[in-house]
Amino acid sequence: MADVVDQVTRSRMMSGIRGKNTKPELAVRSFLHRAGLRFRLHANLPGKPDLILTRYRTVVFVHGCFWHRHEGCRYATMPASNPLFWQAKFAANMKRDAKVRQQLESMGWNVLTIWSCQLDEVSLQGLVREIRSEG
Repeated sequence: MADVVDQVTRSRMMSGIRGKNTKPELAVRSFLHRAGLRFRLHANLPGKPDLILTRYRTVVFVHGCFWHRHEGCRYATMPASNPLFWQAKFAANMKRDAKVRQQLESMGWNVLTIWSCQLDEVSLQGLVREIRSEG
């Protein structure tokens, strides 16, 4: 299926995608703060984790399902146009994510990932329990 917008519009839309302070990230931060957990943001660690909970020696990544390829998720779709580019892009993203996780774990950090499709109350409560069990 061809793209529904022209190339200029698609470029403008893609350039508007932010890397920090996204809506999913703000939702996770708000929930964790209300749960009494305190954290730092975007510290100088490999992969620049979204949240760093030093008390629990835990970092949290808030991943978008599309960009980081959440396995089995309906949002991890493959664009129809230019599939070779997208396959390489997604493979590089996944390889980088695995390398960052390994680096952080070798430094003694617990690495947790929450996906943008999992921002419901139950999943966020599970994240809080998982963080507290690490400490």
